[in-house]
Amino acid sequence: MSAPIVQGKARALVRLTPRAAGWLAFYAAILAAWAGVALMAQGVPGAGGDAIPAAFWTSLCASAAEARPLALWAMWALMAAAMMLPTFAPALRTFADLSATGATTAAGAVALVGGYLAVWLAASVAGAAAQWALARWGLLTPAGQSLSPWLSAALLLAAGAYQFSALKASCLSKCRMPLTFFLQHWRPGPSAAAAMGARLGVLCLGCCWALMALGFVGGTMSLAWMGAATLFMTLEKLPDIGRLATRPAGWGLILAGGAMTLRALNLV
Repeated sequence: MSAPIVQGKARALVRLTPRAAGWLAFYAAILAAWAGVALMAQGVPGAGGDAIPAAFWTSLCASAAEARPLALWAMWALMAAAMMLPTFAPALRTFADLSATGATTAAGAVALVGGYLAVWLAASVAGAAAQWALARWGLLTPAGQSLSPWLSAALLLAAGAYQFSALKASCLSKCRMPLTFFLQHWRPGPSAAAAMGARLGVLCLGCCWALMALGFVGGTMSLAWMGAATLFMTLEKLPDIGRLATRPAGWGLILAGGAMTLRALNLV
C-alpha cells in the first residue's frame, strides 16, 4: 500500500476521532445516569467512598414524603437523564451529520444536548412536586408506586387518550423528522444550538409527559418500568416503527385503565 494512501486513511481516522469521542461521551453519560438510578433503586451507597457520600444516596432513596425537596428533584433529574437521553440520539446524530458539512461544531453539539436536558431538568421539578404531594396524601409507596386503583386508572386512561391527541401527533411528527426541524430553525453558534435543543426538549416533553407520569403506576424507582418506558419512547420517535406503535399503545393503555377502573369498583 502506497504511503499517500496510508496517510490519507490516517487523516480520515483523525477526522473521525472527535465525533467518535463525542458519541462515547454521550453514551457514557447515559450509562452513568442509569448506574445512578440503579444505585437509588437498590439503596446502595455510591461506590468510591468519600467521592459520593452515603448520606447523599440515602437522602435520594428516602420515601418522597420524607425526602428533602432538592434530593427528590435530583432523583427525578437523574431518571429524566437516564430515560430521555436515549430518545435524543436520532436528533443528535442528525446534528452531528450537519457538522460534517461544517455547519456546526462540537461546542454546538454540547450546547444542543445541554438545552435539551435543561427542559427535562425543569420538568423534573413538576415530577418531584407531584410525587411529594401524592406521597404526603398516602397515595404512593416509598418506591413511588400508586396505592390507589383510582389514581392508577386515571393515569392509564389519560396516557392512553393522549396517544390519540393532536398535540401528541404534532410533537411526534417533529421529533421523527429532526432534519426538517433543523432546516426550519437553524441558526449558527452554540447559543443558537442550545435554543434548538431546548425547543426539541419541549417537543419531547409534549410527546412523553403522559408516559412519564405512568411511573406512578409502575413505580418511579422500578428499573423494569423505566427500561420498558425508555425503549418504547425511543422506538416511538423512529419514523417507521413509531407510526405503528403509537395508536396500539394508546388502546392498550385505555384497556388497562378500564381494567383498573373495574378493580377500583370491586367488579373484578
